[in-house]
Amino acid sequence: MSIDEKTVRKVAKLARLALPEERVAPMAKELNGIMAWIEQLNEVDVEGVEPMTSAVEGLSLPMRDDVVTAGDDPGKVLKNAPKSEDGFFVVPKVVE
Repeated sequence: MSIDEKTVRKVAKLARLALPEERVAPMAKELNGIMAWIEQLNEVDVEGVEPMTSAVEGLSLPMRDDVVTAGDDPGKVLKNAPKSEDGFFVVPKVVE
């Protein structure tokens, strides 16, 4: 599969990317390189290989004991906070 400059422009428009005209040709070349790598993956023989759902499937991860700690001491909890006020963390406003 080959990606031409017309396709690059169309994908950029659909993705709402402002792609300058001088970047269209290099982008087509990069995308064609990526597609070549993907086509190489089709050559791999995966007959009899079960699909993985997780890299740690079948392994049991170590668990720590659930114990009560000094989390109820605001002085210790807020000690390393960049900014605190009245026993609470002060964070920047994220909703206008």
